[in-house]
Amino acid sequence: MEPPLAWAANPAKLPTMAKPVDTTITTPCPHLPDIGGERHPASRLAEHRDGNRGAEFYRQALLCGQSRWLEGLPAQALLMLNRAMGATLCGTQDAAVLENHPIPYRAVGWILRQEDRGGFLGNPRRHYQHLATRMSGHAIERRTARAWACWVLAKHVNPEWEADQVQIEREGIIEPSFEKVRASLMEHGLPGEHVEWEAALSIGKA
Repeated sequence: MEPPLAWAANPAKLPTMAKPVDTTITTPCPHLPDIGGERHPASRLAEHRDGNRGAEFYRQALLCGQSRWLEGLPAQALLMLNRAMGATLCGTQDAAVLENHPIPYRAVGWILRQEDRGGFLGNPRRHYQHLATRMSGHAIERRTARAWACWVLAKHVNPEWEADQVQIEREGIIEPSFEKVRASLMEHGLPGEHVEWEAALSIGKA
């Protein structure tokens, strides 16, 4: 399970004081699959609740992320990408889906860089800090490594996004260095995953 953040636990209850959604957003994220004009609500992921959260779950989460982005809901799009990163993928068995749709660091970075295009984004740095430090459930090491990798992306995109300093001081959290995050991805991620992450750091704003 993801950490119990209010808006992460129930994306439908996003803060109402967010700036108005820019309904002119029509450009899909180039790093997510095309949804062909079809809406993909998050409820579609529930179809995999009792089954294998492998390649089909992964691709569906990516489709949900694209759908949320095109609806002007970037924060919810990022939540869908969190779900995708929690899928159980095997580098060999799921090679086809990963070849077409690598672990979505580029999509995360791209969405973060569109922050001025409307819709509620919140503070991604704080979100990924909470995600990484409150992780539970399956494959904790891998999912935590990915959360910290997205945290680095958020810091890189906008250094003005602030950390949750209260949590850091209260829980004695030590923010990992770039080198430590990279090493953790190399240890717990899929083969070559750290390369995909580093490529995401270099993508410019579209």
